[in-house]
Amino acid sequence: MDLAFLQPLYEHPGPWASVYVDTSRHTEDTAHERHLAAVALSRELSRQGADEDTCRAVREALEGLRRSPEPHGRALFARAGEVVLDPPLTVAPDGNRAYWAPLPHTAPLLELAGEDPVCVVAYVDRKGADFELRGALGRQDAGTVTGRQYPVHRTSSADWSEKHFQLRVENTWEHNAAEIADALAVCQEETRADLLVLVGDDRERRSVHDRLPKRLEDLVVEAPHGAGSRLLDEDVEQARAAHVRQRAERELERFLAAREPGDDGRAAAVEGVPALVEAAREHRIDELLIRPDGPDAHREVWIGEDPDQLAVRRTDLKILGEQHSWPARADDALIRSAVATGAPAISVTPAPAAEETEVPVGGLGALLRWK
Repeated sequence: MDLAFLQPLYEHPGPWASVYVDTSRHTEDTAHERHLAAVALSRELSRQGADEDTCRAVREALEGLRRSPEPHGRALFARAGEVVLDPPLTVAPDGNRAYWAPLPHTAPLLELAGEDPVCVVAYVDRKGADFELRGALGRQDAGTVTGRQYPVHRTSSADWSEKHFQLRVENTWEHNAAEIADALAVCQEETRADLLVLVGDDRERRSVHDRLPKRLEDLVVEAPHGAGSRLLDEDVEQARAAHVRQRAERELERFLAAREPGDDGRAAAVEGVPALVEAAREHRIDELLIRPDGPDAHREVWIGEDPDQLAVRRTDLKILGEQHSWPARADDALIRSAVATGAPAISVTPAPAAEETEVPVGGLGALLRWK
């Protein structure tokens, strides 16, 4: 997950209100239920010590979502009476939550707004194709390609002229499949789509698939159900989920391999809070790996005003010359450091091996960069 969009959160000092609200339920009573949620969440922030202006800003922002059609939810980050950032979520949170802390509680975003594979769904037939861009937040038209319109239907006659006609039909199919593949490749490049889902008859899908550039081979999925099937949406979601799982597995494999020391005797990965704190102070985190259920994720560390001012113990910050310090969650402190150095972060929860082997140990790890 590219964390650059979080930069505004670290341009101002805390404390911060962090709110995660579920907007996935849509009933006749939705507006009233969301009003009650807005009141309850602002009261919870007040109970935790938030100032009145910030509580009011959060409540007003949540009231603005009373009739929102958003399919999953929203996160809000506020301080000093102002909502600074309110990204939409791509997964509904498990209930509404509010936090008041020195740092914004951004760690849940890795699972609630992190991996959102964008896919181009190509509805293919013999005459052309319609493209649709899909993500967790909805869908939109992504263009149309129209091939030759005649001839496209074969006949059953054995007459020589009919055989010639059938050859022309075959040529039309091949021409149209090539045009669709070319247009789909351009669409992928323009949209930066993570997946290409082909929908249509078996032969039509395969003809387009075979003509796509080799660079796209790993991105292509052929949907088993057609455009009129109620199961097509499920096909697309399964493809998106598989993409997230495979990416997490790849990053976990990289991490496991990097834990072994190289020829220079240094490992290219670390885990555990002390090692990660040291790497963050030295700006050596290249990618942060988080298993949110790990015990180290909510372990307390100490932070200063700048992102690289963090330590396991408060006295360590004083030794480093930092006069002001506050306690913070380890995951949130490390994410702040990652944002400052342009490092991405990923939740490895989708990878089965992460849960089975409890990797990274404690739930926090990082691939390192060496200067």
